[in-house]
Amino acid sequence: MRYLLISLTLLAIAPAGAAAQTTYPLGRLVPPELVDAPPTIPRGPAGEYPEDWVKCGDGHRPENQVYPHELDMRGLVNPLVGTKWFVDRMEPAYAQWRKWKRAGQTGKADTIWRLAREPRFRWFGRFTSPRMQKKVRGYLNRVQCDQPGAVPMMVVMRHQGRACRPDYLAGGRAEDRRTMKWYDQFAAAVGDARVVIAFEPDSLGTLDCLAKSRRDDRLRMLRHGVDVLSQLPNATIYLEAGASDWEPAARTAKQLRAIGISKVRGFMLNVTHHDWTGANVQHGLELSRLVGGKHFIVNTSYNGRGPIHYRRWINRTKHVWRTINVWCHPGLRGLGPPPTTATSNPLVDAYMYINRPGYSAGSCNGGPLPIGTWWAERGLMYAKYATDWESPPRGTRYGLYGRHSLRALGAFN
Repeated sequence: MRYLLISLTLLAIAPAGAAAQTTYPLGRLVPPELVDAPPTIPRGPAGEYPEDWVKCGDGHRPENQVYPHELDMRGLVNPLVGTKWFVDRMEPAYAQWRKWKRAGQTGKADTIWRLAREPRFRWFGRFTSPRMQKKVRGYLNRVQCDQPGAVPMMVVMRHQGRACRPDYLAGGRAEDRRTMKWYDQFAAAVGDARVVIAFEPDSLGTLDCLAKSRRDDRLRMLRHGVDVLSQLPNATIYLEAGASDWEPAARTAKQLRAIGISKVRGFMLNVTHHDWTGANVQHGLELSRLVGGKHFIVNTSYNGRGPIHYRRWINRTKHVWRTINVWCHPGLRGLGPPPTTATSNPLVDAYMYINRPGYSAGSCNGGPLPIGTWWAERGLMYAKYATDWESPPRGTRYGLYGRHSLRALGAFN
């Protein structure tokens, strides 16, 4: 059952001396005041530029920040419980809610609010240019300016993975050196800020997309990033570990040990896949056993209807087939279980919206280019078909009641 462990976890939320600090119990990550859409549009964040936010942030930042409990990566206490989470009002989903609200499109506005209100991860990588460090610091200052005491979530995705073929070098060792320098600079920009970091989605799952001579180089590069980020004093870090419908646990565990899983809180699953939450919890438990009992988080940002897997027959007579995963813009998908620390197993620190529903993953199935473009109608689709299902209910097929063709679900487009 999803909420069995509430009372035990709450016992350790607030340390001595933190009585004056507001803490938030085990459960939903959305701030209570944002569960329901406000009747009028609130004023936006103060200022428009990093210079405005640093002045504002300095005014709100206490000299001796006290967190709900210590960030012991090996401890039994969940470091995500008791936290005020940042909801970015400059994110496209929030801006879309504001636009539809002002235009009187109440139905669309109320639907997209299911996405706009939730704390989500902000992504940083090669695309954070120019002046990456200034942008990281500006973002962290804006967090404290807009919502003092809130904790932001940050994805690091700097590795290069533009192709998948036997001769793909991903920029070679020179690019590895640039990436490692980027990790150093990113860590310096974060400094002592309290953050949650999701490290390098897809970097391990796509290891076989590299030429064989480059695979160990990828692991060494990632290990450098883990070494650097794990030294941040107030960062809780989860490493890429694929998904339940991807690589076997034993293989991923070996890779996680190689890049330094012992130095951080744990790992994350399902960041770029639509597979069911329940399947990822079971996969994560198997993986955890192989990496010293590490905790993990599961991305639920668009798996409320599960994946679209189907068989492509190679030889029906000999019963030879392969499973196809429709990964790029599958149709009629929905937001999954809302971000929460009340999960189905104590080793799962949280279900979180790590990936970004409504952002284009490419031109497949009608997606706009370039990759990362906001696609309002797709964001609306995820909100419209949202569920809190962790596994497919009886009587559903592809996460839906009734029959839908694979073509309508984006399988052959």
